Amino acid sequence: MILPDGYSDVPRGKIAAVVTHLEMTARPARRDDPPGAWTLRKVDTPRLDWYRDLFRRVGEEWLWFSRARMNDAELAAVINAPGIEVYALSVGGRDEGLLELDFRDPGQCELVYFGVTASLIGTGAARFLMNRALELAWSRDVSRVWVHTCTLDHPSAVAFYQRSGFRPFRRQIEIADDPRLDGTAPRDAARHVPIIE
Repeated sequence: MILPDGYSDVPRGKIAAVVTHLEMTARPARRDDPPGAWTLRKVDTPRLDWYRDLFRRVGEEWLWFSRARMNDAELAAVINAPGIEVYALSVGGRDEGLLELDFRDPGQCELVYFGVTASLIGTGAARFLMNRALELAWSRDVSRVWVHTCTLDHPSAVAFYQRSGFRPFRRQIEIADDPRLDGTAPRDAARHVPIIE
């Protein structure tokens, strides 16, 4: 469906975002790590409560909702699927960043989830995490690494991905039920996105 030029109404109780898909088709030049005491660890069989907690702490402010709406069986099936790798960025013994890679499509890797908690934004932790993400993705036999972000995300997300070597290739509109209205996210999450009931 092609939307007409101009304004289009978004139904009450819904949120709308412009989604930008970005990709790289060659390994980028390595970027230096910023100074910091971060480590990355692979989580081979993520516990659901651990995953849900980290997913919420990283993504709630940006209205990440898809995994939060899954029941236990659905979530376990996704995060434990062959070809899915989950990593945690840790600092001071606490997990404060989430990286999820999807190698299920031959020859490519999707950065499914990528982010750090609010306290680490602007500290260089995301650069450290991206450096590790790209090392891991390009350590496989891939010719494409891709990610998507949206206008609900941090306002610097697209620029960050472009500085990391990704280039935009597709744009979409996503409309979904507002996760703050069904209890998936607290009502005070994402204050930069007004609730319209």
